[in-house]
Amino acid sequence: MTQTYIAFLRAINVGGRTVTMERLRALFTELGLGGVRSYIQSGNVFFTTEETDRAALTARIEQHLEAALGYPVPTMLRTVGEVEELVAADPFAGVEVTPELRLCVVFLSEPLPGDFEYPVRSPKGDWEIVGAVPGAAFVVMHLRKGRLGGNPASAFPKSYGGQGTSRFFHTTVKILNAARK
Repeated sequence: MTQTYIAFLRAINVGGRTVTMERLRALFTELGLGGVRSYIQSGNVFFTTEETDRAALTARIEQHLEAALGYPVPTMLRTVGEVEELVAADPFAGVEVTPELRLCVVFLSEPLPGDFEYPVRSPKGDWEIVGAVPGAAFVVMHLRKGRLGGNPASAFPKSYGGQGTSRFFHTTVKILNAARK
């Protein structure tokens, strides 16, 4: 059975690590993946495959990207259905959105520890993790002097061995809609 995945890539077009979406699509196509498309410049790739071992597929993608680009590219794979469930769960229900707030989803490679208590706030008050599911943490970012500050992943315990990449919640909804097409 063919599955459609969304690859949320970390370290694409940030910190001097530039790659065109055309090149990124070509790298996914080289792996034999079908229907490869991308959305915006921040490393969101849609593709189809009949592969059923997600961990092996993720490792294969990460190895190929690192070999081609010369740096690691942590990859969080989600099915369209999984992202639909995440969006439908309305993880930010009850958060009053103001011009000083940004709602973010941090897609995780590994679940956070089960004993993690929410909300978790930064000492400076620039972000708070309001909840999580096994594949994502939900973060409210507070702008300070018009800028986002702090890294919510710093709240994860040092024992957390996973990776994460964040997207604004409204962008996640747009990525989902694009993936459905």
